[in-house]
Amino acid sequence: MQRGTSERTRLVRYGEPAGRWVLFATVLGSALAFIDATVVNIALPRLGMALGAGAAGLQWTINGYTLSLTSFILLGGSLGDRFGRRRMFVLGTIWFAIASFACGIAPSMSVLIAARVIQGMGGALLTPGSLALLETSFEPGDRARAVGAWSGLGGVAGALGPFLGGWLVEVASFRLVFFINLPLALLVVLVTLRHVPESRDPERGSGLDVMGALTAVLSLGAITYGFTAWPEVGPRSPSVLIAFVLGIAGALGFVVVEGTSSQPMLPLGMFRSRAFTAANLVTLAVYAALGGMLFFVALNLQVVAGFTPLAAGTALLPVTVLMLLFSARAGSLAERIGPRYPMTAGPLVCAVGLLLLARVGPKASYLAQVFPGVLVLGLGLAMTVAPLTATALGSVDERRAGIASGVNNAVARAGGLLAVAVLPAASGLGQGSLTRPESLAPTYRAAMLLCAGLLSAGAAIAFLAIPSRKGPRAEQPYRAWARLYCAIAGTPLQPEPRSWQGKSR
Repeated sequence: MQRGTSERTRLVRYGEPAGRWVLFATVLGSALAFIDATVVNIALPRLGMALGAGAAGLQWTINGYTLSLTSFILLGGSLGDRFGRRRMFVLGTIWFAIASFACGIAPSMSVLIAARVIQGMGGALLTPGSLALLETSFEPGDRARAVGAWSGLGGVAGALGPFLGGWLVEVASFRLVFFINLPLALLVVLVTLRHVPESRDPERGSGLDVMGALTAVLSLGAITYGFTAWPEVGPRSPSVLIAFVLGIAGALGFVVVEGTSSQPMLPLGMFRSRAFTAANLVTLAVYAALGGMLFFVALNLQVVAGFTPLAAGTALLPVTVLMLLFSARAGSLAERIGPRYPMTAGPLVCAVGLLLLARVGPKASYLAQVFPGVLVLGLGLAMTVAPLTATALGSVDERRAGIASGVNNAVARAGGLLAVAVLPAASGLGQGSLTRPESLAPTYRAAMLLCAGLLSAGAAIAFLAIPSRKGPRAEQPYRAWARLYCAIAGTPLQPEPRSWQGKSR
């Protein structure tokens, strides 16, 4: 990116107060969107009872947010490049806060779901801006350290988020899970406006792939609706059949738009790379399983096992701790021996963890029934996610690493979206309730088995299609990203790859 002399002097250093303020704003801003995707799971049982939600309502509480975030996150990055990354980051944070307030005061499920969709749009504006602001705000030599700190602090925030959410639900109300975003968002906006320099990409073309985003919303939204409505009205219902037809039409429209657009948000030519395609198929399977697991475990621990919201919120904390401790080592191992074997073994270990978690039933003991599965799951994820992300980035030309990471992130979120929509029906819920133990218990066990199957499928794809050695572009960008912590809810977004080599744009 071209900068004038006066603007170049505004670049910050990692160890200076100005650099710490930039890091603080970007970590807290991205944490709002990332944590919200998991914290709301903890509030689902109380939320469902307070608003009289059925299974579909609980599914849409999660999927409404994920749908809009997934569909618009690549467009949000393009808007930041064109109109200003700080501007879009601030706008997204304000948008997210207003929608959070609407979620907190929602008098009914329909209002809450609508607010969650709007909240996801705000998240799509602020999420890609977080790392992009780090890349354009820090001196070239400090950028890798800054992104590494962002990654580690984001992991800490991801660990504390469910704990805080569970405590708020337990001592007060599920509504505080949304209201807590307001003061945090205000702090992000004030710090960003005062301490974070603006940046944009003047060389970027003027076109925005709005039609791509809209066809993605149509496809994912219609398919999600069809699977969510299936248990209640049956597969032959006109509404379900129409939804699937619209979903398929939207998917075909998306392919046509991306194939003909001058600036597609998903360049289809990237999938000519076998390693890139395989990495994203593994991502789809692994993150679908994780999305389903996060949804069902939070419900089952409270509704069936009788855990308090606080206990349920902290139950998966060892997963984040293990990922923080061992993800970098797994990335280093994959760098030495190639990603195929870590990406094959990791999902299989995760599958064993979910089989252990499938045993969690009424009056379960955390140490005896929950912790063993959580421990094995955490070890498997630590083996998987860093090599998976690094492979997705390292399998395309360096100039396209940013869009490759965005695609990988969107695929991960789409997997979670579809899993939450499909699993209740596939697990035999029928017209049962997700907030009643007698309905949830057998559905939960079946869902864990299906998620274990998805992880096994991801392992098989990795073994058959991921190269045994890293690709030809596995220089500094691969080494840096292989050592980053990756969140459970979604893979991280990549700033411009040239910054890793200490070059200014």
